[in-house]
Formats: sequence, structure tokens, C-alpha cells
Amino acid sequence: MMRLDKFIVHQAGLSRSEAAKLTASGKILVNGKKCSASSRIDETNDIVTIDGKTVVYRKFVYIMLNKPAGVICATRDELSQTVIDLIPGELMRKGLFPAGRLDKDTRGFVLITDDGALAHDILSPRRHVEKEYEVTLERPAEEGYEQILADGITINGQSGEPPEKCLPAKIYFTDDPYTVRLVICEGKYHQIKRMAKALGNRVVGLKRIRIGNIRLDPSLPEGMCREISHKEISDIR
Repeated sequence: MMRLDKFIVHQAGLSRSEAAKLTASGKILVNGKKCSASSRIDETNDIVTIDGKTVVYRKFVYIMLNKPAGVICATRDELSQTVIDLIPGELMRKGLFPAGRLDKDTRGFVLITDDGALAHDILSPRRHVEKEYEVTLERPAEEGYEQILADGITINGQSGEPPEKCLPAKIYFTDDPYTVRLVICEGKYHQIKRMAKALGNRVVGLKRIRIGNIRLDPSLPEGMCREISHKEISDIR
């Protein structure tokens, strides 16, 4: 059982005061009847509506966002637009956060959720969840990259830290010698840019196109998002 106002806050993304105001005005109904904000409801069986629209209970929400360049992977920022700012009202709810980060200038697939356990699975190198990127290089890719990355390339440390050895990575060449697809299963700070530097090259464009077995929806425009089904999420794990 759950308090009605808590249900509305978590499932509809409203504040507690907004939930109380709507409940008092009769715009929120439970099984067609008015209730107080403090009423206890069965979140999985009772039918809750706001202005006639049913609010379906979901323990967790999973959202695929096609992040544009210039947007930061954070829940809030006073200076820059964040990925959370791009979530439409119908998908917004309390506790959403990006599961993993992309650099401000990197585009592509960001998974936004309120499922902390899933986020841990995605981010933990021990889970070996693959992340695939489309990488545009300053100079043409070389055949020798494949073995170097497969062996685990060593990259320079950050801020005086010692060099770091990366886990084995996979590279796929394309018809464009300047564009490759790179698959890693960890997420060190600026990792792909540092890997390219260690190869004597430089990244000039970066886009994440896959997490686990879920690919970025090619029909999803930059800046837009869609909900990911629980069945799709099982593919990530």
C-alpha cells in the first residue's frame, strides 16, 4: 500500500504540493472516487486518474535519449541544459538520472532511469556490458589498431595519475577510413578520446549507438526520447 500523494509524485513527476492541490480539487480520482492526498492505495490494482487520464504504476522507468552535443549528463546544472531537461512531462518522474555519462560534446544513446541496480550493472566493468560508439577520427584508422585494442591499450592518467590499462576493446572498420565503430565494456573518464590519443590519433566526432543489446533507435531525432520496455531492458543485463 502507498500514500496517494507519494504515488502521484513518483509516477507523474509532480511535487507533493501539486499532488495535494489536484487531489483537493477532485482532479485526481481513485477507482472513480475522490480521496484525500494521504489515502492509502493499492498501487498495482487501484485505478488512479488525473483529469481523466490513467496513471499506470511502474516501479522503474527506462528512457532512451538521443543526446545532442552541448547537453550535459547530469540531473541539474545552473549553466547548461541537462539530459533531464529534455525529458517530456509524460515521462518525467522523481528520481530520474542518467545511467552513465557522455561528454558534453558527445552525442547519442543515454539511458535515463530511476533503477539504481540496473545503473550499477551497466557501469560496473565486471558486468562486461558493452557500449558501442561511432568514432570519427582526425586521421585514417590503421589496421594495427585492432590488435592493440584487443590486447588492452594503456592510456595516460589524468591530473598526474599513473597510466591506466584498459580492458580489451573491439574495433570495426567502415567504408570511411576516418570512421570506426568501437566497443568497450568500461567507462573511464574521456576513455575513447584518450585511447585515440594513445594510438597517435584524435577523436573529432563521437556518438554512442548501443548499450548492451539495445541499439539507439535510428528513427529517434536528436534531443528526443522514448520509453524502453522492460523486455528490452532485460537485453542490457
